[in-house]
Order: sequence, then C-alpha cells, then structure tokens
Amino acid sequence: MGLLGILVLSACSSGPKSIAPASAIQHVDPDEVEEIAALLDRGEVRSAEKRLRKGLDRDPMNPSLQVLLQGIEGDARTDLGPKNFSYTVRSGETMTELAERFLGNRLKSYQLAKYNGIDVPDALEVGRELLIPGQSPNAASTPRSTPKAEKAAPARPKTEVAKPAKPAAAPAPRKTVDHAAVRRARSAGLVALNQGNVKQAVALLRRAAALDPDNKAIAADLRRAEQIAATVRARQ
Repeated sequence: MGLLGILVLSACSSGPKSIAPASAIQHVDPDEVEEIAALLDRGEVRSAEKRLRKGLDRDPMNPSLQVLLQGIEGDARTDLGPKNFSYTVRSGETMTELAERFLGNRLKSYQLAKYNGIDVPDALEVGRELLIPGQSPNAASTPRSTPKAEKAAPARPKTEVAKPAKPAAAPAPRKTVDHAAVRRARSAGLVALNQGNVKQAVALLRRAAALDPDNKAIAADLRRAEQIAATVRARQ
C-alpha cells in the first residue's frame, strides 16, 4: 500500500473526538457550596479556592460557585460599584447576613469583606463602620415644596365642646434577644450542616430562629437546612 493510502486509513481510523454529553456533568451539592463559603468567611482562601476549582471542574456552570470565584478573583470595588453608603455593624450581625440583606446574596459575604479591606469576614466587630455598595435604603426622598395658600378666610371658631382624647395604649414590651445564644445556636447549626449532620443542623437552626424570630438570615439558613433534609429523606 502506498504512502497516500496509509495516511487516508490513519485519518479515517482516528475520527473526530466525541463530546461528553450534558448528563456526564456532576452537579455540586448545596452543602459543598456552603462549606466553601464557610472557608472563605474564616479567611482560608487557598483551601476554599482549591475546593472551588475542583467543583467547577465537575460543574462548570454552577452559579453559586461562579459567585464565590468572582469574589476571590474579581475586584470588589469594580464589581460592586463605587457608589456606597456608611453602615455601623450592630450586635449579632454577620458579614453573611449583611451580604444577604444589602447585596441579595449571602455568598457575596467575602466580596463585601474585600470591598471594606477585611480579610476574615467572620472577624467582623460590633460598631465597625462598613461601606455598603449602592444607595442607602433609608435615603429619604426630597420633599416637595408646598405652595403658599392665598389669603384664606379666617376659620370660624367651633362651638362644640371637644371630647377628651382616649389615652394611647401602652406599647407591648419588646422581647429581649439573647444575641450570644443566637450566635452559638446558629454557628453550631451551620457547622453541623457542613459536616453532614442535617437533623442536628435543623434542630439547632430552629432553636436560633425561635430565639430571634425576626432574623432573616437565620430564617434563610433554616429553610436551606430543611430543604437539604427533605432531599436526604427522599433519597433514602
């Protein structure tokens, strides 16, 4: 067989490389995303990035992993914008909760910390002044000027005897929140969730939610833990 025939047979035998089907993608579990986010919140960036890239190798289009990667590689000031407002950290607040409240995504807590030059989001101190990207939700709109009334006729005095006003009802006493107990229960719940102890995580987060029922971040953690627990039960 001539050289030309050998080359033709070789090209035919090699053929085009097969493309992996979409079903071959291994989706990353939500609890693994939470573990990577927890590493970033503790300032363990190298460990977080290592696990993050392994996750992206299995699930390259995972939106949660993409958010975490942008927080590591991106420029926070460019990504979140130069416009911001000042905010003082209160007792019981975390960087994760502030990211959920002001940025709409709790996974942006590390990005928000970088925006403020903070290396460890979990080390947030009470009373610290933070710069929050965007416009302050408490910014009041400029009041419209009230046109001056023209010469008005003098009001006629009322002859009726005014009824005595009813005394205002005393406001209900506000329940005092034990923020230290709330933080302990929430932290223990998230650790249990990251370790795969879903039932224990749900119980601890329910306790934290009962201690601080108005805390939206704890409510979100509890919903996520309950969803994971439901998924685990369905697989059993």
